[in-house]
Amino acid sequence: MVKTTSPTTTILDAIDWQILAIVQQEARLSFAELGRRIGMSTPAAAERMRQLEAAGVIRGYRAELDLARVGRPVLAIVRMSVVGDVFTRVTAAIRQSPEVLECHRGTGADSFTIKVAVPSIEDLEQLIDRLTPFGTTSTSIVLSSPVPWRALAPPAAASSARGGGRAPRRTRGG
Repeated sequence: MVKTTSPTTTILDAIDWQILAIVQQEARLSFAELGRRIGMSTPAAAERMRQLEAAGVIRGYRAELDLARVGRPVLAIVRMSVVGDVFTRVTAAIRQSPEVLECHRGTGADSFTIKVAVPSIEDLEQLIDRLTPFGTTSTSIVLSSPVPWRALAPPAAASSARGGGRAPRRTRGG
């Protein structure tokens, strides 16, 4: 059962992790089917989901898109190094760029790591041109994605409590 120990820490039990494993793969699953998969009643499964949402563990539900089919076949990672008091302006420019899928501020040589999807190399060049006044960029075009997305797995303690560290059963082609 979801238990919040501080504003930033939530303790999840083995059932919570089973639910998370399932809904990360199939977020549109009915509560009845979720309950069947985890061995709970429909109301109990719905309550667990509500608790995970209320605790902020589940923050939203999204559709996974085929970028090429929606006209954004060029996927790239732009690393950016900035110096000085430009972080606010860089962040604003990145937020205003619809090509940006993700942006992470980190440590080390790269101040920002930005994942972008664009229609063409020319569009990528225009985006880079908008960012270079703020700092140095280094761009890598994604050729393929051997691990395009992965569901978050439970920590070792939660998986061993579930029964020997076995992964949850996957169904429907998952």
